[in-house]
Amino acid sequence: QIIDMIQRLIKSGHAYEAEGHVLFHVPSYSEYGKLSGRNQKEMLAGARVEVAPFKKDPSDFVLWKPSNKDQPAWDSPWGGGRPGWHIECSAMIEKHLGETIDVHGGGQDLVFPHHENERAQTTCVHGGKLFSHYWMHNGFVNVEQEKMSKSIGNVLLVKDLLEQAPGEAIRVTLLSTHYRSPLDWTDDALEQSSRNLDKLYGTLQELQDIEVEVSTKDVPTEFLHALKDDLNTPAAFAELHKLAKQVNSKKDPASKKNIKKQIMAAGNMLGILQQEPSKWFRGIGDLDESEIQNLLDSRAKAKKDKNFELADGIRDKLTAMKIQIHDHPDGTSSWRKL
Repeated sequence: QIIDMIQRLIKSGHAYEAEGHVLFHVPSYSEYGKLSGRNQKEMLAGARVEVAPFKKDPSDFVLWKPSNKDQPAWDSPWGGGRPGWHIECSAMIEKHLGETIDVHGGGQDLVFPHHENERAQTTCVHGGKLFSHYWMHNGFVNVEQEKMSKSIGNVLLVKDLLEQAPGEAIRVTLLSTHYRSPLDWTDDALEQSSRNLDKLYGTLQELQDIEVEVSTKDVPTEFLHALKDDLNTPAAFAELHKLAKQVNSKKDPASKKNIKKQIMAAGNMLGILQQEPSKWFRGIGDLDESEIQNLLDSRAKAKKDKNFELADGIRDKLTAMKIQIHDHPDGTSSWRKL
């Protein structure tokens, strides 16, 4: 597959063989540099590496290169060798996804030269046909303002994070920053995501007596506009919370039903709010629910009697048990395991 693609590039005049190498001839593709926003002349002026003498143009890049005795090698029309860095991806995409794909993603560090070169060779081998409709390059995840790295030892594993917070809270933390921007992962950010979900689940709990059937038609318009704006998830969350705040101002059941449908439809699109509010607030684990409920009842009575010192003491006791209380506008309370 790779060799066949290289041969087609040679045949179309976009590649050439030189001293056992096959190189893509960058000047043959006038769109080169547009993905990364780079000018070819500026790239050459800023280059500090010595240019191989067999290159027709300094910016030409390798499609196939010869192997030394201690390197992996495959037979080819140009002798024993191995593929260049970029051609492998083009060949795999052509074989499994076709000539044009909808979305191509990757980290921001891959925009140049990898994706720029991949775009050039794929477009040219298919006669100028569009390679990808959209390119999405994500920012990096930092931990406490340091780059996540195995060498530093600050790599976060999902299984470990799930011991700190529910999976939906992890998802919300990741979506709280635009995907193109760097994300600074902190314990505080994860806790804030849990609290934000508490508010949304609290709203759904207030509407639990209202039965609804949700479809994609119920996705809020402004929420959808935010996602259509380069997947602006922070703006989408803002619209979701704005919608939840409207519940208290709505008195008629029809309006509340419509809000519930919109919140749930938006949640489905983001992969959150996927469980019953009661389950969210209680969490998972071997807890003595009757003891917790007795404490909640005692706290409610203390608040009613204006014995706020006792009420605060009960809350502190529940917090020590890793139980978080959520007070609702109607005077009731619910809980979940931290």
